Amino acid sequence: MELRGDAKLLRIFIGEQDKYENRSLYEKIVVMARDAGLAGATVMKGVFSYGASSRIHTAKIFDFSQDMPMIVELVDTEEKISGFIPTLDEVLEHSGSGALITIESVEIIK
Repeated sequence: MELRGDAKLLRIFIGEQDKYENRSLYEKIVVMARDAGLAGATVMKGVFSYGASSRIHTAKIFDFSQDMPMIVELVDTEEKISGFIPTLDEVLEHSGSGALITIESVEIIK
């Protein structure tokens, strides 16, 4: 799907070990976004962070943390992003995982 002009970026911060049933939560979110017809989805792994717990997550070679931060970014029109949020909330609640969710306005140029 090609999208240009004003859009919204939904960003979801979760943990690498967060699960939905037997699947990685970030995989579940991306598949749901695709099934909902959202224009695009990307997952990125963080290398150094902290969140609500103030616990540091790091990817240093001698730190064997297996719960690195994952950032899921979804982009589409305001209407489609707004329509996706209730489904996302249900999945996050079912998974028992905490998440930080942000929305920002973006302009898609290409």
